[in-house]
Amino acid sequence: MKLIYGIKDKPKFGQLLIFALQQLLAIMAATLVVPVIIGNGMQPAAALFGAGIGTLVYVLFTKANSPVFLGSSFAFLGSMAAAFAGGVSMQLGYLGLLLGAAFAGLVYVVIAIIVKLAGVKWINKLMPAVVIGPTVAIIGLSLAKNAIGDLTKTNIVTGSPYVALICGLITLAVTMLCATYGKKMLKLIPFIIGILAGYLSATILYFIGKAADIPALMIIDFSAFANMGSIFALPEFTFLTAFKGIGEINGAYIGTIAAAYVPVAFVVFAEHIADHKNLSTIIEQDLLENPGLHRTLLGDGIGSVAGAIFGGCPNTTYGESVGCVAITKNASVSTIITAAIGAILISCIAPFVAFVNTIPSCVMGGVCMALYGFIAVSGLKMIKNVDLEQNRNLFVVSVILIAGIGGLSLSFGQVTITNIATALILGILANLMLGKAKEQ
Repeated sequence: MKLIYGIKDKPKFGQLLIFALQQLLAIMAATLVVPVIIGNGMQPAAALFGAGIGTLVYVLFTKANSPVFLGSSFAFLGSMAAAFAGGVSMQLGYLGLLLGAAFAGLVYVVIAIIVKLAGVKWINKLMPAVVIGPTVAIIGLSLAKNAIGDLTKTNIVTGSPYVALICGLITLAVTMLCATYGKKMLKLIPFIIGILAGYLSATILYFIGKAADIPALMIIDFSAFANMGSIFALPEFTFLTAFKGIGEINGAYIGTIAAAYVPVAFVVFAEHIADHKNLSTIIEQDLLENPGLHRTLLGDGIGSVAGAIFGGCPNTTYGESVGCVAITKNASVSTIITAAIGAILISCIAPFVAFVNTIPSCVMGGVCMALYGFIAVSGLKMIKNVDLEQNRNLFVVSVILIAGIGGLSLSFGQVTITNIATALILGILANLMLGKAKEQ
């Protein structure tokens, strides 16, 4: 792929701010929703602050050679819920979040040391294009249901899903037109223009509906602006509450947290490989070699711990960020750094957080149709040189696609092996089983 901005390129300051805002908008909805799902007093603004810190840590460990943003990980939702299970107090639960992130980070550190000593060739043999390509495609395809679900979702109960669909499709159409026909800046910021177009459409329909007393047209909820309080405020960081739970901790609780987090960390490791293989294809630089898998792992692991200290949510590399890089052809790490700093600053500015919270779900659904689709297509492009006339390759790809799209996931207590990880494991086993077969 021919990039407009390479990894080391630095856009002009004004452009840099706009590009960074686009990255933020691409990852923000998912990052903010994780603490909302967990509840127990967790603050979305603190998670956003933690995501910014985690991303800066990642950039530091990768020597500014990998253009991806870290956001709140959905893979650890069950693990985070376990920290508050069984009548655990909020203070101890917050301490459990920090302990869990530390356990997960330790897994990454151990794997990074092994990779540093053993190299990455074994990973390339274990996960060749025939395995990793369809796995990356599954990452995008498995999110398709979320995008379509959001496309008809209204933020007000009385709103019509058909009105939401119209606003979502307007967002998608404007995004596609800007990315395809746009000149200069328009081509580089299609998501910002698309989101603004969708937001404006929803706002116009809202006021028409209010004036004409047609509730079906009112799909946007502006209450976040009324409830935002002071304009500038530091989020309530996780570690401030966690310290209060030290007196309640015991060995059984530590064991529970370790059992909830450590296995999931190995699952996320598999997704880490897939994300970085995908990003490597987009920027045409093997990130497993430069800066090296051990560095990306350390950046992801330590960045995840840093994010949890501030926001409670372990972080992970975001497919939305990778999709944004692919569509805009902007791989500038300066954009990622600026976005990370922006996330930290914006988390303290209530009006902006309120604005993001008022973006209709259908608008983000329209954007995510493009983002998730690009992830899926990137994975399929990885297997364009794989000979699918050979049964050994055909079976490997088939197993991964069907297991992933079919949603084959496995649960063992608090541990869930996601459909992506399950599909990857089955693909690796199938490839090992059939890898020595002679060509037909």
